[in-house]
This record gives sequence, structure tokens and C-alpha cells, in this order.
Amino acid sequence: MQKILVTGANGQLGSEIRAAAAACASSFGLVFTDVAELDITNPEGVGAFFEKVKPRFVVNCAAYTAVDKAETEMELAEAINHLAVENLAKASAAAGACFIHISTDYVFDGQKNTPYREDDATNPQSAYGLTKARGEIAALRYAGSVVIRTGWLYSQFGGNFVKTMLRLGAERPQLGVVFDQVGTPTNAADLARCILSIIGKVASREKVLVSGLFHFSNEGVCSWYDFAVQIMKLGKRPCKVLPIVSQAYPTPAPRPPYSVLCKEKIKATYSLEIPHWTDSLETLSLFG
Repeated sequence: MQKILVTGANGQLGSEIRAAAAACASSFGLVFTDVAELDITNPEGVGAFFEKVKPRFVVNCAAYTAVDKAETEMELAEAINHLAVENLAKASAAAGACFIHISTDYVFDGQKNTPYREDDATNPQSAYGLTKARGEIAALRYAGSVVIRTGWLYSQFGGNFVKTMLRLGAERPQLGVVFDQVGTPTNAADLARCILSIIGKVASREKVLVSGLFHFSNEGVCSWYDFAVQIMKLGKRPCKVLPIVSQAYPTPAPRPPYSVLCKEKIKATYSLEIPHWTDSLETLSLFG
């Protein structure tokens, strides 16, 4: 039985991969690890773990994602977002495994006004974005590596914007949310299904593995303000959402003002259909 190793399995995406895999009959053996089971910053430990497990596919969902804290915890962010990625990519290549690594829209500076393509130049404006960009470069040094950039990730698991808005919407009569940062919300469940679909098609030889950079998010475009309004509507929260400019909500790490991703490459390469963000948001169990 071919094995899929999932690192960072207790996070949003890892948890959704676990849920998606459990919901369908699978011919794969899935191995889920987080820091307690595998320290991906330890190259010797990673090598030994791969020797034991012998994965055919590796999905790295592990990341340092505290965007603002990364400005003062650069060394830790670098260890997880860059050096650990190199460890996993190197071990995957040595094992002949396909390595799928998840990256971010924060590798871009957000100065475009048309969707970012995979071959657009990166120009990260934060420590988080910089370490993730370095991780991409490290992964792509090795054959069989696939890097999937995504953004505005949310799910039923972990902490995210949707859960924060639902909580604040129940506590406050009104709330200010920035309207001049534009992107696309991504349901982690859709990304999980995308990853498992790619693995299934490659394993069955329906598709040939294409290494390199890919973009994935849900379809459509909105601002954080638009996103918040829709969340309050679906969550039946009485809270009034007010549009504010980014300067009114300063953060230690700058956010890209425009981070819409072009998904044409991943859709064409792996024959994928991606739902619109509003439709996908409605399926979230939090609104049950």
C-alpha cells in the first residue's frame, strides 16, 4: 500500500486532509504527524522517519503562520518555513516520493491589480512572507516537488478569520474591517480535496506529476470587509460591519493590498473544478 505522509497534521489544512481522507474509501496508508511525532527542523530525525515510513507522497502542511509575531521571531519562522522545508524536500527526493508543500500569497508585494500568476516575481514585504519564499526555493531545488500557494485560509478547525468574526459578531454591536485589502477566501476543505485529487490521479497514472509552482484558492474576489459581511449574514450575527482603511488598523507586518491568485495552471494540469468562495463558505459546518 502506498503511503501518504502529512506533516503539520493538527493544523487547519492537515485536519481537513484527515477529514477528507476518512470520508472516502482510500487505497493509501495515511501517516499524520505533528511536532510531537516528527520534528521537521531536525534533518537526521526526518531522514530516519522517512526510512521507517517509506512514503510515496509527502504533504507538508506545517508552517509558522503567526504573521505579526514573525517580525520578532524571525529565527523560529525561518526554521519552520524554510529550513524544515529543505529537510522534507531532500528526504522526499532521496525516497523517490512526491513532495507537496503549501505556501502563501504573502510571497508577493500585492502591488498588481490582476491575478498573480506562478511566474510573477516574488517580493515579500514581511518576515513571514520572506521565510515562506525561501521555503519555496528550497523545495523546488529537488525533483518531484510541487509548491501550492494559497491565501485567506479558513476551516472548521483551528483559529481563523471566520471564527474570529463569528465570535466578535456575537460580542459587539459593530465592527470595523478593512476594505482596501483584496483577495479570495479559501476553504481548507477544498484545498484538501484538491491535494488528495492530485495524489490520486498521479498514483493511478491518470495524470503525470508536474513539478513546480501552482496557485489554489476558491474562485472570485472580495475584500476582508466583504468577507466579514457574508460571515455575519450566514452566522445570523446582528453585528454591523463598517468598512475601514488599512491605516486605521495598523499591524507589525504589512499585508499585501492585492493577493488574488490565478488558478488556471492547476485547473488545467490536474483537471480540477474549484467552487466560488461564497458557495464554499456556505458549506462550513460552523453555520450549521
